[in-house]
Amino acid sequence: MAPIAVSFQVLPGGLADKAATYAAVDAAIAVVAASGLSYRVSSMETTLEGEYDAVMAVIKAAQEAVLQAGAARVFTLIKVDYDPLGSSIEEKLAKYGG
Repeated sequence: MAPIAVSFQVLPGGLADKAATYAAVDAAIAVVAASGLSYRVSSMETTLEGEYDAVMAVIKAAQEAVLQAGAARVFTLIKVDYDPLGSSIEEKLAKYGG
């Protein structure tokens, strides 16, 4: 299967304050960074690219990291760009210099 591009947000629930929420999100981003997949973090979501199963496994691990960071639950929003010829972050950002 060709690589896919996926953007996702993890939204920690049940945390006491903004600092705890950011710490939980940081835990999710650490999982992404350790995955070895190409990724970009932005202010509202993280975009990954790679083989479908690998990307989805990273998202699952990111959710688990949020829970381990103290969240009572995690809401996850996922956008998938599946193109049988492949999809990449670079392709999407090339005309913007990114």
